[in-house]
Amino acid sequence: MDDPIEVRRGFVVPARELHWRFSRASGPGGQGVNTTDSRVELSFDLAASPSVPGDLRDRALSRLANRLVDGVLTVVASEHRSQLRNREAARGRLATLLGEATAAGPRTRRPTRPTRGSQRRRLDAKNRRGQIKKLRGRPDE
Repeated sequence: MDDPIEVRRGFVVPARELHWRFSRASGPGGQGVNTTDSRVELSFDLAASPSVPGDLRDRALSRLANRLVDGVLTVVASEHRSQLRNREAARGRLATLLGEATAAGPRTRRPTRPTRGSQRRRLDAKNRRGQIKKLRGRPDE
């Protein structure tokens, strides 16, 4: 578990920047439920990390603003009975969160103009529809 987390090419979180905390998890666990610390909290100081490139840090800080406490991102995992599996789940969640937060936004839309043929087809269809509605009326005498 002391391996770095690879978020994307050029962005790797070293293990020394991760802070682990363990506590007792609620839920099923059998005899060991009250003795093992299987709940995992993984914290990463995003704001002060030297391993995050500047442009990615700014993007992630703005996108994860509601999840950060003093610039620290915390991920919790307690769905598995074993601490090891919860650690793996927390690492995966952190990598996914950071990957989505640092991903480039969608490309800006360049407005396009309708072609002359599509404009003509649209006006012809409107004309036909108008003629159909006109024929539904009372005949003129």
